[in-house]
Amino acid sequence: MSMSRASRSQERLVVVGGDAAGMSAASQARRLKGPDELEIVAFERGHFTSYSACGIPYWVGGDVEDRDQLIARSPEEHRARGIDLRMRTEVTELDVAGGRVRSRDLESGAEAWTSYDKLVLATGAHPMRPSLPGIDAPGVHGVQTLDDGQALLDTLARTAGRRAVVIGAGYIGVEMAEALINRGYEVTVVNRGQEPMSTLDPDMGRLVHEAMEGLGITMVNDAEVTKILTGEDGRVRAVATEDAEYPADVVVLGIGVRPETALAEAAGLPLGDHKGLLTDLAMRVRGHENIWAGGDCVEVLDLVSGRERHIALGTHANKHGQVIGANVGGGYATFPGVVGTAVSKVCDLEIARTGLREKDARRAGLRFETVIIESTSRAGYYPGADPMKVKMLAERRTGRLLGVQIVGREGAAKRVDIAAVALTACMTVEQMTALDLGYAPPFSPVWDPILVAARKAVTAVRAGSPL
Repeated sequence: MSMSRASRSQERLVVVGGDAAGMSAASQARRLKGPDELEIVAFERGHFTSYSACGIPYWVGGDVEDRDQLIARSPEEHRARGIDLRMRTEVTELDVAGGRVRSRDLESGAEAWTSYDKLVLATGAHPMRPSLPGIDAPGVHGVQTLDDGQALLDTLARTAGRRAVVIGAGYIGVEMAEALINRGYEVTVVNRGQEPMSTLDPDMGRLVHEAMEGLGITMVNDAEVTKILTGEDGRVRAVATEDAEYPADVVVLGIGVRPETALAEAAGLPLGDHKGLLTDLAMRVRGHENIWAGGDCVEVLDLVSGRERHIALGTHANKHGQVIGANVGGGYATFPGVVGTAVSKVCDLEIARTGLREKDARRAGLRFETVIIESTSRAGYYPGADPMKVKMLAERRTGRLLGVQIVGREGAAKRVDIAAVALTACMTVEQMTALDLGYAPPFSPVWDPILVAARKAVTAVRAGSPL
């Protein structure tokens, strides 16, 4: 039985989840308050803490040689900083009224209650696993944690066959398809969407499709998986759709993630439309003075559409943790929201997006103009000038930038950061044309591709918005 709050001289912070948001919050709170003022207890059900889940596809694919390269801070390092970190311990119940959590040691099975004065929920997200026959068969893998990545590598090491099927073509699906190609597998991607990368508009996703096929990946679009077929040994042998079967010695689920909020929901904490926890600007759970939440288990404000979204990215999780830790530690910080920036790659094809897609803008009730331009990453005469395509959305009449998508080779993806800053600042496309961006032939044409798109968008806005 844990010590009660009344019998302790210092406050106790309990953190549920030992990855980016949770341990960033714990570390920041510890910087602000010493052990005599604040006791910190953190629970993590896995084997690892503070690691880069975004790096797992590159570890599986062999670009990152060692798993430990993805770990920013080990449990021992956290403990040395005065954090009571309990690994392989799962929190199974939240007693909000009583200010305590129930935990279970996954090795011994022992259970205990731990009281808290302040609580941080950083439970992350879990890969979507559709309710299909055979979905739990050996050889079917989600890829969300280092434990998941290790399990997949173990399967690859002991499986004789070299056929892989990836279900889904979002960021994880596309990156895992490339990783398996790098491992020498014959890869088929089964995608329910019109094109891969549904975070792009289909015309831009088509460019990704072509690049994937250029790698030797078989793309099957507009296809719904109906079941996972297994052999006599119970292991996966194929993925079936309504029209075909695709042989598989291993299957990877790349169909996205959902917030891990079952504990929070059972405790009556407020969830949004995407089942993520709802917080205020200080990352405090709405309606609960002493409970904070951050990372993949929360919904965040989209600054462009004004709506709540669920976006699972390590960049947001680390920022959430810093904000939470500052507030828990007696300081003050806020997280105003996001504009939806993300980058990825397929081989040497770089993919970037920020802001709204066309369907996002329509859903938000916005009227807009769309332009697409083709340019190069450097001055056209300079060696290594690669083509890129930029798509830009601007609000009709006001000219406010609404979104940008970029697909191209080296030097393409990070240009999206210009658009992300413009979105955050609520700039118009006309204002963007005056941006003083860096120029030299090895880095950009005289008119950067983002500015070329902005100029074309200005013309479209003026043509589409007569006085």
